[in-house]
Amino acid sequence: MARLLSFTISLLAVVSYVLSTPLRLPDAPRRPLVIWHGLGDSYASPGMLQFMELIKEVHPGIFIHSIRLDEDLDKDQKAGFFGDVNEQLDLVNEQIGAIPELQGGFDAIGFSQGGQFLRAYVERYNSPPINNLITFGSQHMGVSDLPMCSRWDIFCNLARRAARGGVYTQWAQHNLVQAQYYRDPDQLDAYLNSSSFLASINNEVPERANGTYAAHLATLNTLVLVLFSADKTVVPKESAWFGSYSAPNGSRRGGDEKVMVPMRLQPLYAQDWIGLRRLDQAGRVLLETCEGEHMQLAEECWRPLVERFTGGLLEEYAPSVWDEVLRVQN
Repeated sequence: MARLLSFTISLLAVVSYVLSTPLRLPDAPRRPLVIWHGLGDSYASPGMLQFMELIKEVHPGIFIHSIRLDEDLDKDQKAGFFGDVNEQLDLVNEQIGAIPELQGGFDAIGFSQGGQFLRAYVERYNSPPINNLITFGSQHMGVSDLPMCSRWDIFCNLARRAARGGVYTQWAQHNLVQAQYYRDPDQLDAYLNSSSFLASINNEVPERANGTYAAHLATLNTLVLVLFSADKTVVPKESAWFGSYSAPNGSRRGGDEKVMVPMRLQPLYAQDWIGLRRLDQAGRVLLETCEGEHMQLAEECWRPLVERFTGGLLEEYAPSVWDEVLRVQN
């Protein structure tokens, strides 16, 4: 009886202490995030590091992994211009698979070309799976012109000069990253016969189509496609929304004027080659617009999307007083 009374008094003392002491609860567990940077950037550039810190302010405690193709920042930047995208995707798949924090799944953000690369990850691998995918100014239907380069951007100028010399040559399709998503409506046959990457992930060649791509993409919770209203880097800018120029034998007005084919009129969508129509009809494709030039990410654009589509709580987390009592007692 005395022993029970002693235990009761000790327990009441602990409870009294806990109730009178403010509890500092740990950050709630959130779904981790993977980011793939764009052309000319690197995984740990000042801009990328700053953006990741801003996300952590929105979602305290979130785990963020920035995709890298090389630990050396200069080599990682160079890999955005030169290399075989299919080999790079295999490397990224291995990289993601080796990170314990990502094994339960994650959200993802792709900047510019990083967006279509992350979509390719979903279609080809998706283990661990992506939950929500946000792409900013990405080239989902390719580009019909190569981006201009600043005078001092050596990597960009070398890649642009080489690609313009023969974008659909075998060498370009295995060594120049931008050539591997170059989709010229005036050379559509050459594109379909030679494209080593984009035609593949868009399932545009029937004899090489992969049904797994559609099944995987349709598992996304949400696909958020962001277009920049004044984008002059991505031609056409509507590629961010799966838009493309029509082929010359299509409905070009006056012979030369280019006609835009929007997402829902694309054969890729109508015949659901990659699962995009299924996803859209379920209300899980969002077409968003950021005002400004390519990758001019104003806070009023990115923040609401990051708040809504990343960092979701993995479970209800509210430790009870008794959990704290037992922890203190032990």
